[in-house]
Amino acid sequence: MGTVNAQTTNRLSQVSVKGNKFMTANGEVIIFRGLDASDPDKLSKDGHWNKEYFETAKSWGANIIRFPVHPVSWRNHGKDEYIKLLDKGVQWATEVGLYVIIDWHSIGNLHSEMYQNPMYETTTKETFEFWRTMAQHFKDNTTVACFELFNEPTVQGGQLGVCNWQEWKQLNEEMITIIRANGGKAIPLVAGFNWAYDLTPVAKEPIDARNIAYVSHPYPMKRDKPWAAKWTADWGFVAKNYPVILTEIGFAGAEERGAHVPVISDESYGEAITNYCNEAGISYTVWCFDPQWAPTLIKDWNFTLTRQGKYFKDALQKAGK
Repeated sequence: MGTVNAQTTNRLSQVSVKGNKFMTANGEVIIFRGLDASDPDKLSKDGHWNKEYFETAKSWGANIIRFPVHPVSWRNHGKDEYIKLLDKGVQWATEVGLYVIIDWHSIGNLHSEMYQNPMYETTTKETFEFWRTMAQHFKDNTTVACFELFNEPTVQGGQLGVCNWQEWKQLNEEMITIIRANGGKAIPLVAGFNWAYDLTPVAKEPIDARNIAYVSHPYPMKRDKPWAAKWTADWGFVAKNYPVILTEIGFAGAEERGAHVPVISDESYGEAITNYCNEAGISYTVWCFDPQWAPTLIKDWNFTLTRQGKYFKDALQKAGK
């Protein structure tokens, strides 16, 4: 019955793409601003895959939450058991009024099937099968707004082999075909290279599919300050023609646990990225609503705020008013 509930008790409006905007079924533009969960498998093991987690995210002003599904977690649980986790999360999201992004959370080169870490190991067949399963299972569930096809594509300077844009474009178009042919109505999200930062190829060779959006992960150290003009050149220009959602942003002070070079910054980054998104109508979700996965938004399961947690909770609440 759990699966039936997740499929039939929706009350969120179907989201689709119109021009460069996300649009609800009644014609209202929606800009997504929300949070990145940690893997539902982790949250379940920690005892925090529960309605309180979603209620707290909603209280921050979020209107969307992203579920990163690691290939290793998907395999370890098995399809049927992992889907039970997703169904619970989607149901809680529906109840509190949060849309959901389901993200295939791999990092590396899907074309060569080489990855940054064993937890990201997958194959093209497994990836395609995952999206066939998600499309069939959630095809009538309007809470699941987006399918993020592959978290962070990178060849890591050749260490993970080679993949050109045409090859990556073809893989994404095949995933989109599979999703649509299996009834999936969620919006496919397509990332570019350099760990989902670089969308410059979209200018000349966009993905050949309708009703899609593009992703970037512009962490602070991807570019030196001042950021805005560089962001526009690297990914922001895409928002003139297509919806863009930054499915990972965030920062941490150098003194914070788990801080590493790409995310070390301060509130000036938070101000720059949220102002940029607000001016351009770009959506975003912030990494990570978990006390262990850095850069963290919370210090503990009392939801004590970290430095970036204070900044982004305030930004989300202001945006939601």
